[in-house]
Amino acid sequence: MGGQILSSAAQQLFLFGNQARIGQGAKPLTWDPTLAAAAEVHCARLAGESLLSHQYDGEADLSQRAGQAGAHFSLIEENIAQGDQPASIHQAWMNSPHHRENLLNPGVDRVGIAVIARGNMLYAVADFAHAVSVLTPEQVEATLSVLLEAAGVSAYGNSSGARIACAQDHGLPASLDNRHPEFIMRWQDAELSHLPPALIDRIASGKYHEAAVASCPSMSAENPFTVYRVAVLLLKP
Repeated sequence: MGGQILSSAAQQLFLFGNQARIGQGAKPLTWDPTLAAAAEVHCARLAGESLLSHQYDGEADLSQRAGQAGAHFSLIEENIAQGDQPASIHQAWMNSPHHRENLLNPGVDRVGIAVIARGNMLYAVADFAHAVSVLTPEQVEATLSVLLEAAGVSAYGNSSGARIACAQDHGLPASLDNRHPEFIMRWQDAELSHLPPALIDRIASGKYHEAAVASCPSMSAENPFTVYRVAVLLLKP
């Protein structure tokens, strides 16, 4: 495939992109080396093919490429282009509605860019993503405990019994260290910033004062998108 990797050109596109975002009232993006690594792999393929494409025969798709490079994300998008200068590539992206939308998307906060020169042409790939924090099961459970405390329910100290609920698709465990759960909610999400409305409504009833939390294995282990699967059990008074 060949071609020369141009780090300086990638940095120019990074600066152009952030200038455009700031000009449109969007927050600037943070450079992500894992996304840049994924972009470089695809850019090498881009420079060796006769047609531009987001996925070639035998190649993993965008989300898989980024996941294999070590990125953790809940949203990912990609811009590709060829041109003679970084400035002309950036302008081409700004002139294309879809590429402009990706570049200015307020929902992304990370980017990795690769540029490869082949002959007199530059080939560029920009991978945009919304990054997701990588939390251990203990950190997930601690985060849930804080949310529950804020909602008015104390977190039960021992999560080991609650994790039994992770293996069940429905229903309640019979008991939890001689405590009896009365309501359970399981959900999966990339963000652990809030509790589900149905759970908040249950807590708001004033009937419950204690809850057990569990970090569960994801049900989509093959999915490169980073998600957390959790369970909360409201215990009988």
